[in-house]
Amino acid sequence: MEQKMFCYQCQETAGCKGCTMSGVCGKKPDVAAMQDLLVYVTKGISAVTTALRQEGKQVSAEINHLITLNLFTTITNANFDKESIEARIRATLTEKEVLLAQITDPSVLPEAAKWNGSGNWEEKAQTVGVLSTKNEDIRSLRELITYGLKGLSAYSKHANVLLKDDSEVDTFLQQALAATLDDNLNMEDLIALTMETGKHGVSGMALLDKANTEAYGNPEITKVNIGVGKNPGILVSGHDLRDLEMLLEQTQGTGVDVYTHSEMLPAHYYPAFKKYPNFIGNYGNAWWKQKEEFESFNGPILMTTNCIVLRPRTATRTDSTPPAQPDIQDAPIFREKSGSRRTFPLSLNTPKNALHQPKLKREISSADLHMHRFWLLQIRLLRQ
Repeated sequence: MEQKMFCYQCQETAGCKGCTMSGVCGKKPDVAAMQDLLVYVTKGISAVTTALRQEGKQVSAEINHLITLNLFTTITNANFDKESIEARIRATLTEKEVLLAQITDPSVLPEAAKWNGSGNWEEKAQTVGVLSTKNEDIRSLRELITYGLKGLSAYSKHANVLLKDDSEVDTFLQQALAATLDDNLNMEDLIALTMETGKHGVSGMALLDKANTEAYGNPEITKVNIGVGKNPGILVSGHDLRDLEMLLEQTQGTGVDVYTHSEMLPAHYYPAFKKYPNFIGNYGNAWWKQKEEFESFNGPILMTTNCIVLRPRTATRTDSTPPAQPDIQDAPIFREKSGSRRTFPLSLNTPKNALHQPKLKREISSADLHMHRFWLLQIRLLRQ
């Protein structure tokens, strides 16, 4: 049977070998193709920024953030929306053309740096995906490096939101991406680069830890309520603490409570969040139980970042990276640069009586609660 896609970046991949017809995560072949193409153009612009730095020229923080967000967009369970991925490809190609004009001799750059977006994108994606590297050992090392850099991008992206940057981390991420295009690198070279990727991954974690602790205090052992209150509630998941902070600020005095789900659970151990009286506790279990628990919550859900596996019957969402589901419709929200304010319509404009009291979930195992802003999902339950 002919393969429609190939993705093996997560532990859930089909047969522990690779998803070839459709992703176990729900990703469709056309989305997988555009993710492959986004990674390709991101490697291309990284080759350009690396060349610019070698010529002693500056690369702006905006370009660093674009590259970081591109990679973050392609991690597992973060973005299933083809149009938003294509928009990022177009934006990257536009910025790359501007940067290319600053290169002394662009002819020496790899093909990914010079591709201008011409031709059929679906066909182009088929030639630049994971399997485009024929040597299995070289392919495996290149992908291992790329996935490590995707993890690094997740740390950096969340630190950037809190106005923290590390130029050394950004420089390495882009150099390493560019290196995966270099056919002159052998296995020993790529193994060394893999180890270097791990080293900078630690630096990325340190950057995010500094950003979080300077903004919200040092984590402390905390007892978390796993029941529900009597007020209407909003459920928050993902990893973006800044989004949680803004939602809590905007719901003060409204009579609306806020709960975490799964991946947002660690927010409870930061001292800064304990000052909010409507920050009630945690609802539900692990991230992969979203489908059942988001519907049983009986209220709006703010999905700040990965992982998203929701398949609601009826919902609204917002952001540049929404899940591709036909029963989710756009809702207005202000987009912003890193560190600026976001306004959540449901917390400000929705009458309290339009929200619902969360339903008590009785089967909860604290051992099942696992310890990264972008979707606003409101489940409208039709039953009384």
